[in-house]
Amino acid sequence: MFLTPFLAETRHLLRLCGPILVAQVAQTTMSFVDTVMAGQISATDMAAVAVATSFWLPIILLVQGVVMALTPIISQLNGARRHQEVAGAVHQGFWLTLLVMLPAWLALYFSPMVLHWMEVEPLLAEKTTGYLHGILWGMPAYALYQVLRNFSEGLSHTRPTMVIGFIGLAVNVPANYILIHGKLGLPRLGGVGCGYASALVFWAMLIAMVVYTQRSALLNRFGVFTALVAPDMARIGRIFRLGFPIAMAIFCEVTLFTVVALLLAPLGADVVAGHQIAINFSSLIFMLPLSLGMALTIRVGHSLGEGLAEQARMASMAGIGFGALLAIATALATALSRHWISGIYTDNGYVLELAASLLLLASLYQISDSVQVITAAALRGYKDTQVIFYITLVAYWLCGLPVGMVLGLTNWLVPAMGPHGFWLGFLVGLTIAACLLIWRLRTIYERVHHRDNAGLPLVDGL
Repeated sequence: MFLTPFLAETRHLLRLCGPILVAQVAQTTMSFVDTVMAGQISATDMAAVAVATSFWLPIILLVQGVVMALTPIISQLNGARRHQEVAGAVHQGFWLTLLVMLPAWLALYFSPMVLHWMEVEPLLAEKTTGYLHGILWGMPAYALYQVLRNFSEGLSHTRPTMVIGFIGLAVNVPANYILIHGKLGLPRLGGVGCGYASALVFWAMLIAMVVYTQRSALLNRFGVFTALVAPDMARIGRIFRLGFPIAMAIFCEVTLFTVVALLLAPLGADVVAGHQIAINFSSLIFMLPLSLGMALTIRVGHSLGEGLAEQARMASMAGIGFGALLAIATALATALSRHWISGIYTDNGYVLELAASLLLLASLYQISDSVQVITAAALRGYKDTQVIFYITLVAYWLCGLPVGMVLGLTNWLVPAMGPHGFWLGFLVGLTIAACLLIWRLRTIYERVHHRDNAGLPLVDGL
């Protein structure tokens, strides 16, 4: 009896997940392209892209995380057939995005000051600053695109995200080439050109999503662009209270990797480049459980909106189980092909060997990473987001990072391991997070089960 609904939910999740996965891979491939094309100029240009990404990615994901609250809100409204409330939720998402964008933009603009405090070599600092000031111009477009993306995905309509991801990739490659190498009469910017190219990509994706939303029969019937609803601070506040813990949880995880990149920067461009290769490829693999998790949030939210508590629980179990099996396969593949993978990025012998050894450690944490991100996605479907933040804060910052610093930079337990010590810290933090999130999900199962047995509604309004 258990296996049949488990397999049925797995198939449903895979149908939702497929387009999301392709879109996420396309988006991550842009970072891969940036790294490879910048690396063809010099190791310093590659390192500049790595360090710049350590600044802009956490900040833009902080904004994106707040907007991600729209996915469970819209999926629950859709499941409950409260379609007349969807456009209002999207509009309040737009207003919220504008409110959080200004401080995010300012934070990114002034973030390169940290490089001077850390005494990063001048050329690396200069290229990193140029990249950041280039990508700044695309931040508003990226944030507004995420609102429309979450609107579409909340309705279980994930294919537009896939198509637009390819549009972004199609713009990224030629834009990189032109700006990096100074074609069409433009100055030769090297790795800095990747930042300006990314800004162009974000605007292209926003324009494409606006056009699709207007022309799609499924999306246009909700009237998102028919009449803009005025800001409602009470509703904006409710979205923010749901989305802010999501954003902070993402921020805590991403900044774990960000801080490590900054701590490694004084060790030289080659060390940062090797670390970046391992991070970049791990990010590609991470798209598998991340996409499955996004699909799971939609499925759980829709099931709760329909009042189907057991279906939501089964979907969560299917997502976590399938994700763990998939992670075992990717871990083995990464470990066995780590030297070949490193060789795609660079022909620098030292950087290649360092990256290959880090990829071996990366293969070890893929199971924990998969379980934690999928479990957190299930909790988002239940609109249980505050605990996710607390767990990630403890696991990553109070456990993972201190372990990494002790192993990587000190001789307290073993001779300083450099980047390898930090990657062992990643493994510790992700494993603790996975265990605590599973415990929380079991608690939520019991709470929703009691509400269902008592005849109480499983979801609330916006």
